[in-house]
Amino acid sequence: MARQVEIWNDRAEIANRALMLCQIAYDQAITKGERFTIVAAGGSTPKVLYELLACKEWDWSKVHVFWGDERYVPVTDPQSNEGMTRQAWLDRVVIPAANIHGIPTDKDDPSIAAAQYEQHIQEFFGVSAGELPQFDLVLLGMGDDGHTASLFPHTPALKVGDRLVTVGSKDGQPRITLTVPLINRAKEIIFMIEGAAKAKALKAVLAPNGDANQYPSRLITGNTIWLCDRTAMNQKQP
Repeated sequence: MARQVEIWNDRAEIANRALMLCQIAYDQAITKGERFTIVAAGGSTPKVLYELLACKEWDWSKVHVFWGDERYVPVTDPQSNEGMTRQAWLDRVVIPAANIHGIPTDKDDPSIAAAQYEQHIQEFFGVSAGELPQFDLVLLGMGDDGHTASLFPHTPALKVGDRLVTVGSKDGQPRITLTVPLINRAKEIIFMIEGAAKAKALKAVLAPNGDANQYPSRLITGNTIWLCDRTAMNQKQP
């Protein structure tokens, strides 16, 4: 699969470039007379993008928003990815409630929530068990440790290849996350990476060879566009 790496000066430039890519993906889907499916990410960099998306005059009835991962907290919790996305974007546009596909976090057992979200995705796309649906666009960030979504180093979630959704873990706290095969199946994947703290992991992830168990973002090998700022790439301003 293709991998494209772009270097930008700061968070604002990354967000504006991501906005352009979102517009292209939306236009392609709508031109084909189809709905537009986008997978949202958490984090501060995507938040700037979401604030820009809130100003778009899209046909929101055709936009369907999913999430790549979620902390196991209510949507009202400040740590909720869905909560942040709603505040920055979805609550500011006229999108049908049925088009917002949040990850359930109200089950006693996170594995039940993961199975429920998987079933929801299967029913939405009309695929059978064992089939991989295809999102139009997946947005991802990367942690200082090289994780993406809730695919953390040396955790069982990295090995799950027969499910669409699984339970991840961060410091003993459960997360719900899309699996590697489902993410890689997307038509396009956008990573948004900024900050000097990401430089070591980013270098390891982009290297020709390396340990994907240590740096899980290496597992994302679909059609990716990496939008990185200069500090993450360990480059000085020109």
